[in-house]
Order: sequence, then structure tokens, then C-alpha cells
Amino acid sequence: MTHDFSKLPQIIDRYPKNSESLIAVLQDIQKEYHYLPIETLKETAKALDVPLSKVFSVSTFYNAFSLYPRGEKVIRICVGTTCHIRGAKVIQQQLEDRLKIKAGQTTPDLKYTLEVVNCVGACAMAPVVIVNDKYYGSVKVSDSKKLMRRG
Repeated sequence: MTHDFSKLPQIIDRYPKNSESLIAVLQDIQKEYHYLPIETLKETAKALDVPLSKVFSVSTFYNAFSLYPRGEKVIRICVGTTCHIRGAKVIQQQLEDRLKIKAGQTTPDLKYTLEVVNCVGACAMAPVVIVNDKYYGSVKVSDSKKLMRRG
């Protein structure tokens, strides 16, 4: 997969050139490319004068970051206790069947990534599904098709 990295200098230039900017720069790179391409990590390390090992450490520590391509829409299903009791696993199965992928995978066309998360702290709305950054509560199995269009 090849990318146009012409926006990378603009992303890096938004922040001071030091280690305190690392997470913010990585967040913007993730937003632009839907993951953290290795080339961007190397350039970030150089530009911020941070060891590449630290950039990798931060990139792999936080769940919000991915070193692998992700879909334009990231669908996260909460499978915490309350969501599980209220049918999250059935919703997960329905989405896996519709997308023809398992949780943790991305569709070949890079349109969707399906993930499960342990708890999103919104138990009163269980079961909860997050499409990109939008939360949907009291989700029903029949909502899976609608969820794919949202976000």
C-alpha cells in the first residue's frame, strides 16, 4: 500500500519540535491515514528528535493507535458485562456476518474495521456500539445494517 505523505510535514509543523508533541502528532497522523504507517513514525522521530524506539513504544501502548491499515469506519462493540448481558455478542456476530470479517479485522476494501472493547463506561445505554467517534446506545441486532451507514 502506498500513500501520499505530502501532508506529513504540515501535520508535524503544527506542533513544537519536542517529545511533548509526540502523542498529538501521532493522533493527527492516525486521523489522516487511518493508521500509523512506518514511514510516518520514522519521520516523526527525526522531526521531533525522539528515539524511534520511543515512537514505537507510544504507538503500540495506546489502543487508539494502529500500526495496521484500518477502515474509513471503525465500528467498536462494547462487550463489557452489561453490554454482554444485553446482547453485544449477538450484535458482534451480526456485524461479522454482514462485513465478512471477524473482530479485529478490516475489510479488504478498507471501508470497515470491526473491534471489540471491554468497556466504554456507558452501561446505562447498553448495548453500546461506537462508529468512529459517535456512540449508539440500546442497539438492537436489527440495527447492524444502519450502523454500517453511520459514523
